[in-house]
Formats: sequence, C-alpha cells, structure tokens
Amino acid sequence: MLVDAIVEVVRLAVTTIPEDTVEALRRAYKMEEDKIARFNFENILRAIEIGKGKSIPVCQDTGTMTFFVKAGVESPFLGEIEGAIVEAVRRATREVPLRPNAVDILSGKNSGDNTGNGVPIIHWELVDGDEVEIAVLPKGGGSENCSALAMLTPGEGWEGVRRFVVEQVKACGGKPCPPVIIGVGVGGGADYSLKLAKKALLRKVGERNPDERIAKIEGELLGEINALGIGPMGMGGKTTALDVKIEVAHRHPASFPVGLIIQCWANRRAFLRLKPNGGVEVWQ
Repeated sequence: MLVDAIVEVVRLAVTTIPEDTVEALRRAYKMEEDKIARFNFENILRAIEIGKGKSIPVCQDTGTMTFFVKAGVESPFLGEIEGAIVEAVRRATREVPLRPNAVDILSGKNSGDNTGNGVPIIHWELVDGDEVEIAVLPKGGGSENCSALAMLTPGEGWEGVRRFVVEQVKACGGKPCPPVIIGVGVGGGADYSLKLAKKALLRKVGERNPDERIAKIEGELLGEINALGIGPMGMGGKTTALDVKIEVAHRHPASFPVGLIIQCWANRRAFLRLKPNGGVEVWQ
C-alpha cells in the first residue's frame, strides 16, 4: 500500500504543477508587455493545462527523483520507507511514465528505471512522533546544471551572498528554463548549504522565511534578479524568477558557505503523510 501511495505522489508531482506556482505564472503573464515573453508564458501555461488534463508529465525531463523524508522516530514503518521509495520509482517509471534519467557514472549505461547507485536521492530527518512526511522533488537536469556553491569569507557577508546569487543567475541566462524559483542555503558547511537550498524549494511560491530579516533579503534578491531582464525562457521580459527562498544555519567563524539551487518554471513537488495506522494524505 505504501508503494502504491508513493507512485501516486510521484505521478501528481510530475503531471500537476502546484496552484501557487500556476497563479504566480498567470500574474507574471498579465503584467508582461513583450510579445515574445507573453508567447512563452502562453506555451508554459498551456503545457501545464495539458499535463494536468491528460495526467501526463508536464515536461519531458521528469528529473532526478529526489525525496525529503521527515520521519517520526515512533513510526512503525521506518524500516519499510527506503525500499518502498525505490520500488515506487521503478513502478512510476513504467506507469506514469517517467523518462529514465539514471546513468552509470563510468559506463554511461542508463539503468532504465530511475534507480541505481545513490538514486533515487533520499534526504532523511528524524523527528519526534509517529508520522512520516515524504516530499518528492523531481529535479530537472537543465536547471540543476546551474547549481553553484560559493565559499565566501565572513567579511563578504550578505552583500557577498547577493552578488553571488545575482551573478550566477545572470551567467545562466535561459539555461534553467526561466522563470525560475531560486533556493539559497546559507551557513552550515559546503554540503549542507546546498541541501538547505534544495529543501527551500519545497516552500510555496510567495511563502517568505519566518525570520523577517531573511524575508526582506528574499524580496530584495527577487527584485534584483527580475531587473536583469532575462525573462521567460531567456528571451527577455519582466519576470526571470517567480520567487527566491533562503534557508539558513549557523556557520563556522572562518566560513560563509552559500549554496544555490535553481528550479525551472516546472516547479514540481508533492507531499505524502503516512500515519501510524497506515492512512495516507497527499497534497501539494
């Protein structure tokens, strides 16, 4: 039953763009004046409509299957979750279908079912309680290629963060299929800052960091990025990014790590809650 539920949450993620993202795209379309930008928005919105209506993937690149598992330590299902996720990804590849995107790093051979050494990617977080929350984030390759890490000096601080993020988005241009959603992780270490950045993408478009100081920086960065004029699909326009999300952690006194993860306009995500009695809730 758990495998069936995860297959369906993967199906939901790749065929239905969350409503908060759709609404943000519609708002951006309405305020756009450039004809080419409007044309690109029309095609994006049409693709979203077709995917949902026909229950088929919105984009041909169904991404690397990435999961964030928040597991209650008293859940009776802890030992089953990883195996269920792997089997669900195999089944979803056949049934949805998903494009096979897992390639051996040495031979270049595709596994054919989106599983292999280290994939699907599963991030674990143990929490109190007896419920398990599973988030799926299908991550496309084009936007993932624009990921970046900066090990700033503490003296560069938040001005350095701003400069790094804006310059990286500018350098990527249309490669990540804008309008994008930008995840930024600050602090921790090199690896953890990138994990924070990807985790930030699970938040809804328009949902600000609860720390007002961080929320202010998110809004300022969004304005600076949209002033670049890259626009939808990199062909010019007012909206290059739909949102900027920042997550933070304490850092070493000598380090100021910043991870940047860019998500394309196909802002795919879905969630599943597994209750101790086996009941399941699914949402976006």
